[in-house]
Amino acid sequence: MLNLDVNGRRVTVPKASTLLSAIRAAGFDVPTLCHHEAVEPYGACRLCVVEVRERGRSKTRVVTACNYPARAGLQVETESEAVLETRREVLDLLLARCPGSEVIRGLAAEAGLHRSSFPPDRNRDDCILCGLCVRICEKLGFSAIGMAGRGAHREVAAPLKEAPPDCVGCGSCARVCPTDNISLVDRDGMRSIWGRDFELVRCASCGRAYITREYQASRVEGSGLPAEHFELCDECSRARLAKTMFAHMALGPDAREEASDD
Repeated sequence: MLNLDVNGRRVTVPKASTLLSAIRAAGFDVPTLCHHEAVEPYGACRLCVVEVRERGRSKTRVVTACNYPARAGLQVETESEAVLETRREVLDLLLARCPGSEVIRGLAAEAGLHRSSFPPDRNRDDCILCGLCVRICEKLGFSAIGMAGRGAHREVAAPLKEAPPDCVGCGSCARVCPTDNISLVDRDGMRSIWGRDFELVRCASCGRAYITREYQASRVEGSGLPAEHFELCDECSRARLAKTMFAHMALGPDAREEASDD
C-alpha cells in the first residue's frame, strides 16, 4: 500500500494502482471517454488530465490520470487552473470534431463551453478515435476491426473497409463506445452491425434473443464447455446459479457433503 494526497485529502491505495483509481478512491472524479475497466488504460482522449507534484520536487506537471501510476507522496490536483484550461482545450477540439455528440456537448457544457472556437466538422461521425472498440475486440480474440489511415484520415475500420469476416456480432464494441457511434440494431431475431446480419439465439429459459449464433459458437470453442452451458442469457444464468446455491445451502451439512460426493 502507498499514501498520496488528492486535492489535499490523504488516500491509501495498493501499489499497482493508477492515479485515476486513487482519485476515485479519495472520493473525487475526473471526466473520461477512452477509459474502460475491461481493457488497459490508453490515455487517448486526454480528458482525465490532472496536475501532479512528485515528492521532493517543486515543479508540477499535467498528466493523464488513467495510465499514470500512483506513487507514494504524490500530490494531485484535479481542478487546478492548468488542469481546467487543458481540459477545456481538449473539449474545444472534440466539440469541433463531433458537434453532434450529446456526450461531448454535455461534458463541454460542464466546462463552460457551449460552442467550439474551431469550425465544426459536420461531415464527420461521432468517433473520437479513442480505440476502445478496437481494444475490446482484440482482447476478446477477434480483431475484426482496427485503426486505419493516418492523421486527418485516421479511422476505425474493418479490413478493406468491407463487412468484417471475423466479426461474430457480440456487440462489445458498440457497448464500450463512449459516444454511441457504432450502430447495433436488434430486430426480429437478427442483429445488424458493421454491415453484417447475424441470427440471434434465444434464451432457453426466458426466450429473449440475446446472443448471436456465431458468438455462442466461439464461446463454446474457447471455453471447452458444452453448448448447453451457454443456452441461458446472463440474467437467467445468474438466477439459476442463485437458485442452486440457495437449495445447496438449505441442505444440512451431512446432505451437502453427500451431494458433493455425488
